[in-house]
Amino acid sequence: MPDTPEAASDPDDLRTLHALGYKQELARVLGGFSNFALSLSIICILAGGLTSFHVGFAAAGEASVGLGWPLCCLLSLAVAATMGQVASAFPTAGGLYHWAAILGGRGWGWATAWFNLAGLVTVLAAINVGTVSFATSVFAPGAPLDPLTQFVAVAAITASHAVLNHLGIRVTRVLTDFSGYLILIVAAALTIALLASAESIDLTRLVTFTNYTGLPPDKPVWPHPVPVGWAFALGLLLPAYTITGFDASAHAAEETVHAAANVPRGIVRSVLVSGVCGWVMLAAVVLAMRDPAATAAAGDGAFAHALFGAVPQGVAWVLCGGAVAAQYLCGLATVTSASRMAFAFARDGGLPFSRAVRFVSPRFRTPPVAIWGVAVAAALFTVYTPVYSTITAVCVIFLYVSYVIPTAIGLLAYGRWWTTFGPWQLGRWYRPLAVVSVIGCAALLVIGMQSPNEQAAGVVGGMVAALLVGWLAHARRHFPGPPHLRPPQPEAS
Repeated sequence: MPDTPEAASDPDDLRTLHALGYKQELARVLGGFSNFALSLSIICILAGGLTSFHVGFAAAGEASVGLGWPLCCLLSLAVAATMGQVASAFPTAGGLYHWAAILGGRGWGWATAWFNLAGLVTVLAAINVGTVSFATSVFAPGAPLDPLTQFVAVAAITASHAVLNHLGIRVTRVLTDFSGYLILIVAAALTIALLASAESIDLTRLVTFTNYTGLPPDKPVWPHPVPVGWAFALGLLLPAYTITGFDASAHAAEETVHAAANVPRGIVRSVLVSGVCGWVMLAAVVLAMRDPAATAAAGDGAFAHALFGAVPQGVAWVLCGGAVAAQYLCGLATVTSASRMAFAFARDGGLPFSRAVRFVSPRFRTPPVAIWGVAVAAALFTVYTPVYSTITAVCVIFLYVSYVIPTAIGLLAYGRWWTTFGPWQLGRWYRPLAVVSVIGCAALLVIGMQSPNEQAAGVVGGMVAALLVGWLAHARRHFPGPPHLRPPQPEAS
């Protein structure tokens, strides 16, 4: 008998979930567009693309956008495509954790879960810090934003995200569906306004390498001048940070109808749409800016400098207001994704206080402890490091580690001990795309630890050490893993 009314009309979803050892607890109400909109909202080119614009532009200048953005987005698309094939075979909340555990064993699943959960918590922190910083720089330029003020603002925003998520996936669905439309509309309006205001359209700008490392002198984005080739590599953190979080479609698999088909489509389409639209939008910023050198010298205010220098102030404020709204909804969607990851991991006994974290509210059909847990953790992380660039570097590293582990395992398992696939497949393209994904992710990990983000290396090193100790001292003996990996239990007499 179906677990829920929603499951009754989707027997394939229910059978797949039962085969993996789980019952339907969450409300399965998301259609294909809603699943896509969830990942599109977390990627949110109006969040990372604007709040991290200086990270790319102050590296290798115009070419960081014209060439670096599409290059890194192609890597993200390869990661998304390989992720989609695995998601189609194993459509569960927790996504990457289950894939690594199913294909590689409990230990790899446990490590992937912690990296993915840490990445989602830190990306939530980065999104909300970026929202506060962006809104302050646009609507209150020159206003002091000390660490305490920033923390209070971030905590308030994150708490509101938790409240809305607590009220149920139907509430979140309406807002993230709206967010998907809002992102595309505001991005299109921003692009049109910039191109209409451009003094000329010089496409050679998009392939022009200008080394802006070391600027601005008082507070440089990249403190140490480096050769332009390495500057270009550093600038890849702009698209790398922006095009993350597309694993949200997988985390919402147990709330998505026809999940084996809709989840991989949501993953790949969100990356493709975000990559293309983000490239066009940021290319318009580059083409419209009056003085590229002055824009780079504006440091973390580079985007605002370019926008307000090109478009009338009133138009710029309206566009930025739309961007801030999209950034807020980006954080909302991230709480949804992170809480489902925490719920899925706790359901298998992987977190402290797992019994509480895996609890699902009978009224709202959401995991309230998981929701509030990730919200509190994200706010507290900004106390450890309030520096935006370091937070973004940490979340990129954590997320891409969690992406590359199941990808690498899938590469080894494909056609060997992994022989049962879902309806969405890459065929002969899976292996080469998996190889590209592993190599590209490894390169991004190195780039993400460079100055001024050396603190990220300490965070990641500490995480690795803690996981090794935790696994050897406790989890190896006590973490059971997903149900179908556990030994059969004797039936009660």
